[in-house]
Amino acid sequence: MVYINKKIVEMYESRGWTLYTLAEKADVPYSSLNSSINRNTPPKIDTLERICEAFGVTLAQFFIDDEDLEVLNKKEKELIALFRKLSEEKQKALLELLDK
Repeated sequence: MVYINKKIVEMYESRGWTLYTLAEKADVPYSSLNSSINRNTPPKIDTLERICEAFGVTLAQFFIDDEDLEVLNKKEKELIALFRKLSEEKQKALLELLDK
């Protein structure tokens, strides 16, 4: 199986999804995705971008083979962005609050 397809299968299975679920979440026709996987042909780049978006990863993250790579979801990214905008004093206060 092509590396890209193998990775797609691993990613949707690790989430407990079916190929149909992935197709729905990525807003990609199931028949196209199924055909791509079964024929061992990688999906088109725009389709792969939608798949990555459904998984909550970027294209770059999709191609990284680092098992220790932690992917943040949208809420976690938003929290980090807001935290970085706080003054050092407010960051410390927030961390203390969250630690309790």
